[in-house]
Amino acid sequence: MLDRRAAAVLERDAAAYRSTEAPTAAPTGQLATGAAEFANLRGLPLTSWSYDVTGFDRSGDRATAEAALRYRIRGYDKAPVTAVRTLSLVRADGGAWQVASDEPSEKGTEQLWEQGPIRAVRGEHSLVLGVGRSQGTLRAYAELADRAVPAVTEAWGEDWARRVVVLVPKSLEGMAGLLGAPASGYRGIAAVTTGEAGGSARAPADRIIINPDAYAVLGAFGKQVVLTHETTHVATRAHTDAATPLWLSEGYADWAGYRTTGRTPSEVAPELQRAVSEGHIPAALPKDTAFAFSDDSGELAQAYEGGWLACRMIADHWGEVRLNEFYRAVGEHGKRAGAVEGALKEVLGTTLDAFTERWRDYARGQLG
Repeated sequence: MLDRRAAAVLERDAAAYRSTEAPTAAPTGQLATGAAEFANLRGLPLTSWSYDVTGFDRSGDRATAEAALRYRIRGYDKAPVTAVRTLSLVRADGGAWQVASDEPSEKGTEQLWEQGPIRAVRGEHSLVLGVGRSQGTLRAYAELADRAVPAVTEAWGEDWARRVVVLVPKSLEGMAGLLGAPASGYRGIAAVTTGEAGGSARAPADRIIINPDAYAVLGAFGKQVVLTHETTHVATRAHTDAATPLWLSEGYADWAGYRTTGRTPSEVAPELQRAVSEGHIPAALPKDTAFAFSDDSGELAQAYEGGWLACRMIADHWGEVRLNEFYRAVGEHGKRAGAVEGALKEVLGTTLDAFTERWRDYARGQLG
């Protein structure tokens, strides 16, 4: 039955899809009825869609199935994206099982088509998928992404897919649903990138998820920097893993985002400049915990700015090629302990203490 359901989605066969649906009304709380979800999917360019049943619990003519929904977007996903689902099933008079509800599992997240009809806009290097957004609005996102991709390729190199998928939900709550997290944690965050850290070339394409509420208040410059920053995370994903500290992954993404903008250090790092001018130069590179979203926006900003300044310093002193080699070398270590120290020695010929002191001096010189 699920195989027939999957084939109906791929073939856009509404009658075949309805034949897998139970005639009873969907339970309260379901995001959309099966018929609505099928219609919402019409705008999603799919190349595969399948279910893999991972659990089954039956009680008479009713059952609950746990399943991994695997799908690929045409031209973007080299491997399937997996969404874990819980399906409530009922047995019809003829003995065939039908779907009464199809929802995210407890450990799963909403999918964009559960939030409304998907509208797709293709750019030269991008695919933008939106809900509740006009064609013109989504085209503007595609134009930003199309500028971001070559900018990131110029900075990082060509060893990545060089295309991005951007999801634009209707609201902050829609973004939070896609991430499976409370909306309060993303209220001031314009965008995030999802994906498998250290993913291989066969990993599915990352998704850049926009917070339309926060993104809307940015100016044209800020919007471009954010998209370029997130696109950098897509490009560097295969070389980013548990060994990579956040000051490096976030700092590098900011470095790529600001790289050709002509903005001065004081314009990019105002919070860090304020600290330096008051004589409070950080004693060490930002810890991962400093990047946690909290009520102290100044501390968070300083963490990002400190990481950016460290990457800018490497590019200024050792060169952009060495910066890229350093990033890759850290990720190749596989685990956090000794990763930065080893890459500093092998690629930059220095120690962590010496690098940190150089970074502090650089902060004085650039922001003092």
